[in-house]
Amino acid sequence: MTDTKEIIKKAAINLFYKKSYFATAMSNIALDSNIRKASIYHHYASKEDILFDILMSTMEDLTATIESSLQGIENIENRMRAAVRAHVKFHCDRQQEVLIADSELRGLTANNFKSFVAKRDAYEKIFQEMLVQGMDQGYFAAGDAKVISYAILTMCTAVAIWFNSEGRLTGEQISHIYEELVVTRLLRESLPLHAFEDSAVKE
Repeated sequence: MTDTKEIIKKAAINLFYKKSYFATAMSNIALDSNIRKASIYHHYASKEDILFDILMSTMEDLTATIESSLQGIENIENRMRAAVRAHVKFHCDRQQEVLIADSELRGLTANNFKSFVAKRDAYEKIFQEMLVQGMDQGYFAAGDAKVISYAILTMCTAVAIWFNSEGRLTGEQISHIYEELVVTRLLRESLPLHAFEDSAVKE
């Protein structure tokens, strides 16, 4: 991405976050980018094009972050822990973009909306597959993996609404709290057989 395009994108993120997508005019973006309005069209065909770029690149970055966090981890409990931590930390670090992604989908045309939802569904599937694996192995309590994934992701995503980078806790600390909350709940009602066997041996 060129420097000018990056400047335009950052200005749009800030404005969409503060004013909303629909309340932001291209002239506002140009003013905050310190360029002429006409110059924007060398990089983006429309305001929606800017929004679509923000949404898609944010989802791509989130997916890459989660996939990176799972590298080299085999145990399903540890995989879920790593994924929850990474998801929460990302939503603390990228508050503006993720809140735009949650609130401004109405600004997309049907085709762009469909493309974004497909990418979001692929991301959610990562969690759903981990849940199914954990249930099959007896680590997680049985249930509807799709619904449970929505519950986990909705709760973890909401951190972006209230997180304060200058607050009492860092994003890293909060991510660990969420990790314990999610995984403890998943494990509480269903422990693998070998956990009981190990416990019996120790006793």
